[in-house]
Amino acid sequence: MMADSLAASENSGPLIELKAVTRRYGSGTAEVTALQGIDVRIEQGDFVAVMGPSGSGKSTCMNILGCLDTPSSGRYRFKGVDVGGLSRDQRALLRRHYLGFVFQGFNLLNRTSALENVELPLIYRGTGARERRQRAGQALAAVGLAGWETHTPAELSGGQQQRVAIARAIVTDPFVLFADEPTGNLDSARSREIMDLLTVFNKDRGLTVVMVTHDPVMAAYARRVIRFRDGYIENEGGREADHVS
Repeated sequence: MMADSLAASENSGPLIELKAVTRRYGSGTAEVTALQGIDVRIEQGDFVAVMGPSGSGKSTCMNILGCLDTPSSGRYRFKGVDVGGLSRDQRALLRRHYLGFVFQGFNLLNRTSALENVELPLIYRGTGARERRQRAGQALAAVGLAGWETHTPAELSGGQQQRVAIARAIVTDPFVLFADEPTGNLDSARSREIMDLLTVFNKDRGLTVVMVTHDPVMAAYARRVIRFRDGYIENEGGREADHVS
């Protein structure tokens, strides 16, 4: 029901909206407030870099946006749907159908081929074997890995492994791709390749990208930069600097 209502939604507001969101952990003297009542708006097709020092709240914010955590107070709306009103199972469905994730550590299954790694989200959605293989192959081709379907992660470079991870994230045609330090384990040349790829998906497919990064060179690929400090949004503005493609 929730997935159907999101798919049918013609909400004219932002794709994502956080309003006065706080997140507290612990209680009493051990209580820690990770988010101090933040407001965030992300439009469909946006490319946002999230920055800030360790403990600033950026990872907590990303976990809430990715439905991996819930606010202590405030409201999170996704395509106009109040995420706070969803059950744990409904939030899992939202992640499965509408969100894609890419991590610094790739998170691939080591003994599984590139094609099989990319198929995994479709298996969770109950997609048939033939369609899974076709869509996984198309996703690998989209990241420049046509012909590498049978290779395992051990047979791929770090940059190629991250491309497999991106293919896995986009194979379900998500509304949003959340990228957590996607170039953190790569050298500068491979980092630029990955960022160029994310930029293409953002511009050509209209894929909304929300990326955590500590690197201002990588943040320069985004259209907007949100900076966190001490649980607050310190500032928000345009790209960090012009980059050379």
